[in-house]
Formats: sequence, C-alpha cells, structure tokens
Amino acid sequence: MKNNKMPKFDELIVPVFNAVRERGGSATNNELYNTLVTNLQFSDEVVDKTYANSGASVLKDRIHWAVTYLKKYGALENSKRGVYAITSAFSEVSAIGTETVLNSCKKNRNGKASTKEPDTSEEIINEEPWRTELAELLKNMNPYAFEHLTMKVLRECGFDEVTVTKKSGDGGIDGYGKFKINGVFSFKIAFQCKRYKGVVGASEIRDFRGSLTTNIEKGLMITTGTFSRAAKEEASSAGKQQIDLIDGDEFISKMLEFEIGVEKVTAYKVKREEFEPIDKE
Repeated sequence: MKNNKMPKFDELIVPVFNAVRERGGSATNNELYNTLVTNLQFSDEVVDKTYANSGASVLKDRIHWAVTYLKKYGALENSKRGVYAITSAFSEVSAIGTETVLNSCKKNRNGKASTKEPDTSEEIINEEPWRTELAELLKNMNPYAFEHLTMKVLRECGFDEVTVTKKSGDGGIDGYGKFKINGVFSFKIAFQCKRYKGVVGASEIRDFRGSLTTNIEKGLMITTGTFSRAAKEEASSAGKQQIDLIDGDEFISKMLEFEIGVEKVTAYKVKREEFEPIDKE
C-alpha cells in the first residue's frame, strides 16, 4: 500500500535518523530522500507535490526541517556540503525519540524557547531568503540567458567544449559538452534546460531521449523545478539511454559551490539574552 499522507516535519525526525544510519552513518541529500521515499512508501501524489508559489518540493522541505532539528539536537552534522553524518556522540545510539528532540531544540541555555515550530501547512518554510530570491530569478530569466548560465555552471563542474545551440533549438537539445573522467575517459553529452516552476514529467524525458543521436553518449536534463517520480524512473529505465537529472535545488547548490551569481557575506547576530537582567537574591 502506498502512503498518501504528506508527513509533518516532526513525523520525519526518527525516519531521517534511521535512514542515515541505514546508509552506513552518512548520506547525501539524494540518498536520504530516496531512502525515505522507499522506506515510507510515499505515493506519487506525495512525492510530486510542490508549493504553489515557489514550485519547491513539499516533501523535500519537510525532510530538510527534520534534518535541521536533528542537527540542532546534535545527532547529525554536515560532513561536507550536501552530506549529512551521524555525530560521534550518537554513533552508538540505536534509537531516538521525537519529543526528546523537539523539546531539546525549543530551549536555549536559559531554558527559554528559542526555536519556533514551523508551520508546514502552506508555503515553504525552510528556504533562506537569498535562495528563494535566486530561485525566482532563475525561473523568470530569459530562456537563452538561462542556457548560457547553465553552460557556465557545467564548465565549473568539469565539462569541456560546452556549446549552446541556436535560439531556434535543435530537436530539444539546448547544448553539448564533453566530460572527462580522471583526465582519461571522455563522454559526449547533450543537455536540455527547462525553466519550470512545477514538475517535469516522464513525457519530457522521453521526448528528450528521442532527440539524442547515436553519437551522444549521455543525456542531461536540467530544470529550475522538480522531477516527478515517473520522470526519474523513466530517466533510469533499464535498456534505454540513461538521462541524468539536475533539479532546481541541485542547480542552486552548484551555483553556491562555485559562487556563480552569489557571494558569501558575514553578518553578526545580537545575542539579546546577554543583555537581560540577572535576578539577584
């Protein structure tokens, strides 16, 4: 039976911890997401649901919040960008409790509430402002400009001889490039860019695959939106030419990694509790 109920973020705290443990103590975003979808048997309706305004995945957002609480609790840490690991303090812990995690995160050192419980009923609640702004810019920019931005990102990822086709398009192919592994083996790749606010379906994957000629060894589809479960299954179908996928979150993470269109700034936060009066006996 498929699970048709969209989980609240707190219902994912224990499953997230267990999924990371199941993966050997660490997991990438994609590994964590795929493990949870499999373990909890989420339906297509849950997997493909997006927020109306931002087009971001509701399920991924709630998983992200569960991860945030586990990090605040001290059970998870970022070993590197996009990879989560169980901390040494919890390496021998076989089980955790949801209420324990929530209560710990809601109090600061003075015993006062410090974490407002997120409202997961409507719009996205775990997006940083700059990330939301960047996502909107990507979804609304000129299509040809987005193709050239993609070309720049792919070059930073290690692609060579990257070109963009003419504005009229080339049978669904927006550009070409070569990717060399360990400086020895190279693959000719064709890519397609889709500025979507919603979900890319399986039909788009099939259409793109149909445009690939025999001299293309790999296909890559990039979207500012998300891919449906059916699209992901179609992209990796056995016996067919494999299509790699990069969704909006992953594309923004690559821009962050290579500091394309963003720059890191340092800010200070005032610790108001330091100025609160101390009760004297």
